[in-house]
Amino acid sequence: MFNRNRFLRRVAAIASISLVAGCSLLSDDNADGKGAIVVGTTSAPSTLDPAGAWDGSWELYRNIFQTLLAYPNGATTPQPDAAQSCAFTDSSSRTYRCKLREGLKFSDGDPLTAGAVKHSIDRIRTINAPGGPAGLLGSLDRVQVLGDREVVFHLNQPDATFPFVLATPAMSIVDPDDYPAGSLRKDDDVRGSGPYKLQSYEDDKQAVLVANGNYKGFAERNNDQVTIRYFQDSASMVAALRAKRIDVTYRGLAADDIVALQRQGTSDLQLVDGAGTDISYLVFNPKDPWAKQPAVRRAVAQIVDRGAIAHKVYKDTVDPLYSMVPKGLTGHATGFFDDYGDPSVPKARKMLGDVGIHQPVPLTFWYTTDRYGSETALMFRELKRELDDSGLFTITLKSRPWKSYVVGYQKGEYPVFGRGWSPDFPDADNFIAPFVGDHNALGTPYPVKEITGKLLPHSRAESDRAQTVKDMERAQQIMVNDARLIPLWQGRQYVAASDDISGGEQSLDPSTIMMMWMLHRKTSW
Repeated sequence: MFNRNRFLRRVAAIASISLVAGCSLLSDDNADGKGAIVVGTTSAPSTLDPAGAWDGSWELYRNIFQTLLAYPNGATTPQPDAAQSCAFTDSSSRTYRCKLREGLKFSDGDPLTAGAVKHSIDRIRTINAPGGPAGLLGSLDRVQVLGDREVVFHLNQPDATFPFVLATPAMSIVDPDDYPAGSLRKDDDVRGSGPYKLQSYEDDKQAVLVANGNYKGFAERNNDQVTIRYFQDSASMVAALRAKRIDVTYRGLAADDIVALQRQGTSDLQLVDGAGTDISYLVFNPKDPWAKQPAVRRAVAQIVDRGAIAHKVYKDTVDPLYSMVPKGLTGHATGFFDDYGDPSVPKARKMLGDVGIHQPVPLTFWYTTDRYGSETALMFRELKRELDDSGLFTITLKSRPWKSYVVGYQKGEYPVFGRGWSPDFPDADNFIAPFVGDHNALGTPYPVKEITGKLLPHSRAESDRAQTVKDMERAQQIMVNDARLIPLWQGRQYVAASDDISGGEQSLDPSTIMMMWMLHRKTSW
């Protein structure tokens, strides 16, 4: 989560992702924007249809679509946005009712009704897109419409986290006239009801957002236009910030750039450094003859040196992580440290020897070249070095750009692959549930009945999330024992901006998604 009390330092630094804003200053490149706040990021959307994405595309959705619930500035629990009110209407957390605001419209003037909400949610499950967010709706039985302004969600089991699900950008409300019930929309002519409307879009290049005059919700825009620029790497983005071709960057800034710019320090750039809940981890494919063996996975877990990765590769801009649930969330545990301790080749050798493996194990590790920052390749080289040097493994590295990388892991092509995760909502459940079950966010089945059949249902029946600690700790221990997923590090959030931009420290919601409407130029006061 973002710590709004962290310090704001006038040092040059950068972070990259698809949402932050700063007015573009003196650049010819901003001729299309005329005073727009220009945001740099290395994370372009994978699709413009909310029914098709369970990834960083949400950064764009948050600002051009509405959800029934969202997070106003300072809120840590979901509050009404498109909705006027929402609440469970029973004591068992199985019936959730929302009433819409009056007079809601999409950006083109079409009315936004309860029928549009039902259409938007139903199509997610009907389409069930590979890599899409249908897995978030596992507890939903059906959606009922009562007139134009009321919608009722009937759940198949108690689920106190359901309001958090409705607040994710995956549940963006779309116009039934524009978004087919049974297929994803393919063009770039996006129409939502959020604070901005998408004026133009160039794939992997930029998105131009302008104020949506039809918007009715909690957001109070502090700017009228935002242009998001998509970069291939941190270095080019840093150069653009220095040259004032962009005004703000967020998420994914290369560690070397952060450190170098912090040391340098200038008076015309500012950095907000805050706690984060993004994580990086390895996924083992049970279809691979080597990766499917628990002893092989545990031996990898025993050798991986998280401290070396955090220090050598990321220059201490990330923290070692010993559980899939990051620090700062209720229920966080440290099972991988408790069970494995410090990296140890002798312990790993014994794990393999106990099951009759005495030759070096060949594994192919895959990573994406353009999603999680410039250090990703360096991190995988460090992993290869650690495992090869143990004499117990022979690691081959392979990589692909994100869009083809996703297709590959969804088809089960990779024995071991790297992923990152930004929370859908700030609860330990969201660092466990998306990764387990036959259909999950990884495209790699991970059936584990105790978690899916007992621990998650039991914890979701508890409205007081502090009472879920035992269930969450047990789920994490099961994942430690299986070692199907090996956590590596937990990130921190860096928002860098020109000195005349304000609002960066208030712009991140509890899921660390940027609310671009919070950003404005000081000189416009």
